[in-house]
Amino acid sequence: MGAYFLASTILGILSALYQLFHFEFLGTLMGSAYYYLLVAFFLPPVFLLYPIRGRAQANNPPVYDLILTALSLFCGLYFCWHAEEIAAMGWEIYPPMTPLITGAVLVVLVLEAARRVGGPVFAGLCLFFTTFGLYSSHLPSLLQGMSYGPSRLAAYFSMGPSGIIGLPMRVVGNILIGYMVFAVALQITGGGRFFMDISAALFGFVRGGAAKVSIFSSALFGSISGSAISNVLTTGAITIPSMKKAGYPPHYAAAIEACASTGGVLMPPVMGATAFVMAEFLGLPYVDICIAAVVPSVLYYGGLFLQADAYAAKTGLKGIPRSQLPSLSGTLQTGWVYLVSLFLLVWMLLYMRWEVWAPFVSAALLLLVASLRRRDALRLKQWIGFVRGVGTVLAELAALLAAIGMIIGALSITGVAHSFSSEIIKLAGGHIWLLLALGAITSFVLGMGMTITACYVFLAMVLAPALVRSDLNPLAVHLFIMYWGMASYITPPVALAAFAGAGIAGSDPMKTGFKSMQLGVVNYFVPFFFVLNPGLIFQGPPWEVAQAISGCLLGMLVISASMEGWVLGIGKPPMWLRPFLFISGLLLAAPEMLTDILGLVLLVLSLIGVRVYGSRNPSTHGKETNDAVAS
Repeated sequence: MGAYFLASTILGILSALYQLFHFEFLGTLMGSAYYYLLVAFFLPPVFLLYPIRGRAQANNPPVYDLILTALSLFCGLYFCWHAEEIAAMGWEIYPPMTPLITGAVLVVLVLEAARRVGGPVFAGLCLFFTTFGLYSSHLPSLLQGMSYGPSRLAAYFSMGPSGIIGLPMRVVGNILIGYMVFAVALQITGGGRFFMDISAALFGFVRGGAAKVSIFSSALFGSISGSAISNVLTTGAITIPSMKKAGYPPHYAAAIEACASTGGVLMPPVMGATAFVMAEFLGLPYVDICIAAVVPSVLYYGGLFLQADAYAAKTGLKGIPRSQLPSLSGTLQTGWVYLVSLFLLVWMLLYMRWEVWAPFVSAALLLLVASLRRRDALRLKQWIGFVRGVGTVLAELAALLAAIGMIIGALSITGVAHSFSSEIIKLAGGHIWLLLALGAITSFVLGMGMTITACYVFLAMVLAPALVRSDLNPLAVHLFIMYWGMASYITPPVALAAFAGAGIAGSDPMKTGFKSMQLGVVNYFVPFFFVLNPGLIFQGPPWEVAQAISGCLLGMLVISASMEGWVLGIGKPPMWLRPFLFISGLLLAAPEMLTDILGLVLLVLSLIGVRVYGSRNPSTHGKETNDAVAS
């Protein structure tokens, strides 16, 4: 079965290269045929990688998993072969019996694959939406829509433009596959170790260096991996013990890693599957999403970095001795190819606008250099690991995004997306803040039970139109939904990233979750700021952009000081002054000139109060000037 998995992955990648680079020596492949081909190559391995229950038996899968594998392969190839007939004869509306039965089988297979990859909650939501069209006409007005028979729904989901091969699968086939190839190439060639070493060389020796290494390395790694949980488990296995050794409490170390890893999913150049789906939804180039995410990401990591520094200053934590750190020159000498590949990726995205080709070219550079090294050249084992890694990631994405495609199909065919959006506008009564609050709460709640991409897709169809109709910037609205969907990773009671970090640190999960909320506080407010002032995401004239960014940077600095209870250069504020600092930070970050003035006045008064009534930690007194420069 291992050989089949590798062969299936290789054929899938070759199919993508043939289609995306416009090779035509075997003829032109119809778009829908290409997407069905990806289903045929990447859906079957799910039943080998994820058993129905318990642990996987890759070399000896049970018979029923082999049957499911064969069925999913057959269904994908069958529809690929008949793609032209589906389009020409309207099979999604009037299907013959054989394609109808095949389509119904494929729908069931996708639901089971989604259950295995996404878990029972996600599968339950997918099942609800795929059957929603059977009874939607009998529901109250908020959820009321058109009803259809099971055969009509099965045909639409399997052969229609908004089903299994709908928008999410098109994103996989057209854009996402290349970035996953690049991400795995970066990891398999040693990019993760390089990120750790360069972070340690740059920040390890400064005050609180262990935490800053964690933040910087997780930001770099997460911006490529696009997964918060895997980021915690990968980088956290190294950074969390290092932070504990440096003097950070276990729950604090785990929270730092959880927040840093979660932010990586929001950090360009690779922001996870959701950002690619967003680009398709909005009809924008992916690079526009990356540009818009730059400042919010900087604000998020800036707040986290400043809180870690303030904690170190407050408690007297020092940096890691230079003798225990890698040298910067040595790290750059051995890892230059990673920087070059990232620069090449960004250059091709920004200037060449080759968002489809860019990741393949960058991945090819990495693999070529890694193969030509005198030391540590890629061996057959590493090449197999590369193919296996790409196949695993794409199999997971195929299962999840094919199921999400059916959610989109259900909302489209029933028409409930429009009615839901209209009812929300009526409920909010035209109040923007109420609409945003409803959006934030809904995103957070759905993010606890659904994958972030599924949560985003649902809200992009039912909530985003209501916000856009209220004269809010479309790109800001969609980023708002994504940010609040991500908040559940660091917010109890779910806080998956925080709990994963707590498992490594051996700390109390809930205590870690609440500390993650404190450290990631910027994530809760920045979405409101950029949706009300799109200048933060470079949507607007230059003077608005400059004003929005400068106000938010100062506000983030003050909010971080209030949350950690330490003002750099002054000292520890009394508890009663910290709320005033926090409010002044919010006012400074808010998108109005009046709030900026009020925030500045309140900040000056608060700083005077800190100077008069605060205290300095004797363990850091006298070192702050030098350390502040270093940190």
